Amino acid sequence: MSISFTKMSGAGNDFVVIDNRAGQIEASAEFVAKICSRRVSVGADGLLLVESPEDPSEADFRMRYFNADGGEAETCGNGARCIARFAFLNGVADEKMHFETLAGVYSAEMAGDNVLLGLGDPRDIRLDFPLELAEGEAVASFANTGVPHAVRFMDEIDSVDVPAAGREMRYHEAFGQAGANANFVRVESEQLLRTRTYERGVEDETLACGTGAVASAVTAALRGKARPPVTVRVRGGFDLIVHFELNDGAASDIRLEGDARVVFTGELSKEAWSY
Repeated sequence: MSISFTKMSGAGNDFVVIDNRAGQIEASAEFVAKICSRRVSVGADGLLLVESPEDPSEADFRMRYFNADGGEAETCGNGARCIARFAFLNGVADEKMHFETLAGVYSAEMAGDNVLLGLGDPRDIRLDFPLELAEGEAVASFANTGVPHAVRFMDEIDSVDVPAAGREMRYHEAFGQAGANANFVRVESEQLLRTRTYERGVEDETLACGTGAVASAVTAALRGKARPPVTVRVRGGFDLIVHFELNDGAASDIRLEGDARVVFTGELSKEAWSY
């Protein structure tokens, strides 16, 4: 048995993308974790499956996203851009499309090699609340941009031990049983942020996080430190552009613009997941 796949990268997040509309894959946690394991299989931050939509009148396809640990997550901003371009290149959808995610129906349109992704409005926003950490009391903000994100604005982020500090925030009791992704953000100007992110499911720092970029940009704007569109420069050196509207202390019409690159295509042999 072999499975056709495409390896894609969005701003430094890498994904294995598979057309699963025929239902050939039952994505168990073990299967996903093995496929995403670096050095012994393809390796990726996550697995993306294109599946048939539940409501074909509302969406062209359904996106399922699994983190590298095998757990299914609500969504992934960089992954959503990649799956949208995959769908366009493989005739699943036209240049403008809608697709289902566990976080709701997204829109997307091709912009050259980039993708402009329409997300749902952020919710559960909290600004500048105290957070007790091992280093002492810190100030954090929070926004759910499809997945939960804690955000710390800092004067200097290059020296932060993101795996350690991010893990502490990710599991902090303030964010409940689900936990939160942890973002460390420096405001360079009203329209440029730099971010580093610790992601749930990967359980480490990643080179980028699309929903984290949105959470960082929106909370920065609501704190009066940024104005849209906001460019977010991620750890991998890529830029994501977060477009949104601000009205009466709320953010809406969220669109995330960035690359969605095809790295290579291939066939997964059974040995990729049977070790």
